[in-house]
Amino acid sequence: MIRTPYLLFLGDAPDQLAAKVAQGIQDWRPENVVGQYRMDGCKADVGATDMSLQEAWDKGARTLVVGVANRGGMISEAWLSVLAEAMEIGFDIASGLHNLLRDENLLKATSARTGTTLHDVRVPTVAYPIANGKKRSGKRCLAVGTDCSVGKMYTGLAMDAEMQKRGLKSTFRPTGQTGILVTGRGVPLDAVVADFMAGAVEWLTPDNDADHWDHIEGQGSLWHVSYSGVTMALIHGGQPDALVLAHEPTRTHMRGLPEYALPALEDLRERALQMARIANPACEVVGVSVNTKALDDAAATALCAEIEDRLVLPTVDPFRHGAGRLVDGLLAL
Repeated sequence: MIRTPYLLFLGDAPDQLAAKVAQGIQDWRPENVVGQYRMDGCKADVGATDMSLQEAWDKGARTLVVGVANRGGMISEAWLSVLAEAMEIGFDIASGLHNLLRDENLLKATSARTGTTLHDVRVPTVAYPIANGKKRSGKRCLAVGTDCSVGKMYTGLAMDAEMQKRGLKSTFRPTGQTGILVTGRGVPLDAVVADFMAGAVEWLTPDNDADHWDHIEGQGSLWHVSYSGVTMALIHGGQPDALVLAHEPTRTHMRGLPEYALPALEDLRERALQMARIANPACEVVGVSVNTKALDDAAATALCAEIEDRLVLPTVDPFRHGAGRLVDGLLAL
């Protein structure tokens, strides 16, 4: 078990998006957050109180969570001395990066000497099966995005929270490091061997009551040439009954790929639905989730209205406006 509460480590994050792991924990589990630690040059701020390592420890924090998701998921050399210093104080360290804490000699030695624990949450712990494509009982919803990091996890969490509030049967199913750190469970899907990814999603979303909804955390994008594989595994392994289109409107290109433009939402709807109906011919698109964090209230409302008129689908920012209309779309199926 990862000890709470957390000190969120933002390191030297170059922009706000790079701190999406820390932001997700701060937004969805603020009761587990004591503060944030930022190194010189950090350009991100998730809204937690800035603290030194010692201040956070004295306030009760017991795990330093690496809240940065950089390209490739690597532990920066510049971070190592800070992480080791935290362990000397008594902190455990938790990370969801591909570059494992346990593979860093300094951290491994410090952990052994201090008795602190290294938590690598992006390590599969189950022997997942190969997907069989058999229809499962229960219902499933998946957010698919025009790009990476556009709000697919927030969409699933918000829809699950809305259904829980209504007393409906619902479970959020995490598939990435942030979702796992928020909920304490899930499948680190992009660390699963490719042949077993769809099977891991089947394992994560088993048979359930006929009126129970699984909200599967989306990953990647069909249009992102770096990460489209994990999206396909979710679409086919998840066999979703419903898709929600997720979009961030201020992007000028795919994340990390300046030569690739984002697809139109109309194209995403057509292509994602075509792929989803291979595994579930009854799948439907029920709404659009727009990440309007970069817009003011008036601009956010106007944009959602424009997209809704154009696609004839309920369109909201579920974190800003609530997920009620998206849930209504599920219940109308």
